[in-house]
Amino acid sequence: MIALQQGVSLDPQQYIPPLVNAVTTVVLFAVLFVALYLLGKSVLIRAVEASLRRRDFDETLVGLAVSTTEVVTAVAAVALAATVAGFGVVLAAFATLAGALALAVGFAAQDLIANFVAGVFIIQDEPFRVGDWIEWDGNSGVVREITLRVTKLDTFDNEQVTVPNSDLANAVVINNVANDLRRVSVDFGIGYSDDIERARKAIIDEGGRIDGVFEEPVPTAPVTGLGDSAVVLQGRIWIDPDESSYGAIRAQFIEAVKQRFDTDGIDMPYPTTELAGGVEVVNVGETRKVTGD
Repeated sequence: MIALQQGVSLDPQQYIPPLVNAVTTVVLFAVLFVALYLLGKSVLIRAVEASLRRRDFDETLVGLAVSTTEVVTAVAAVALAATVAGFGVVLAAFATLAGALALAVGFAAQDLIANFVAGVFIIQDEPFRVGDWIEWDGNSGVVREITLRVTKLDTFDNEQVTVPNSDLANAVVINNVANDLRRVSVDFGIGYSDDIERARKAIIDEGGRIDGVFEEPVPTAPVTGLGDSAVVLQGRIWIDPDESSYGAIRAQFIEAVKQRFDTDGIDMPYPTTELAGGVEVVNVGETRKVTGD
């Protein structure tokens, strides 16, 4: 109204060039983004996927690499399209903001990132696989699932344990079923007066009769220690941990040897303490009975 009163005319034609420029810029940006993204996706993603598959990388890592490449391709396409279309100033502002956010998220998610990186190495290096029985830091369990953040295991009490991957990557992990052969060792104590060769034969015979125990390497029972109350023979038998349960074989071995020792009259002494000397009692008088009033 004020413009009309002052005689200023509103010409719609003056807004057309800026509008056309804005539309042209947006269309140019959209066309460039789509073209660059499709080109990058068809070239980079296929190259990354083919390269990883040729090197027999795990499918989980291949999928992760493909997803990461898609994100990087999209970001690069946005940056190039915005620069060509003339959005450089806006792009610089967003880049600064994105950098600050990335730094903040990085500090807040250090443990998450550490577990993620550890998961990548566990999946690629395969120190253990699903179904393996492992031990670490005094714990043990059977691996049920390996993800990029945690590893899930079942204990022998059928409890589920979830372990961050960084803990396993930084610990000494014993894989009890990684090799085709596993030795089962059990210590048996016999009396000092018992015949060592007779006890050794009993251990070897009983160990060799258990289903799943290999004939080669042969079972053995060397003397491994002289205890306070017993001579210690270590029974050693070999099994395939993938075919036979270590715990079950060990239990059968112990029970069979115990029964054989009982049959053969071989003593399995338990720790005893012998006291020497005498006991002297002094100042013994008559016992006085105390009664109340």
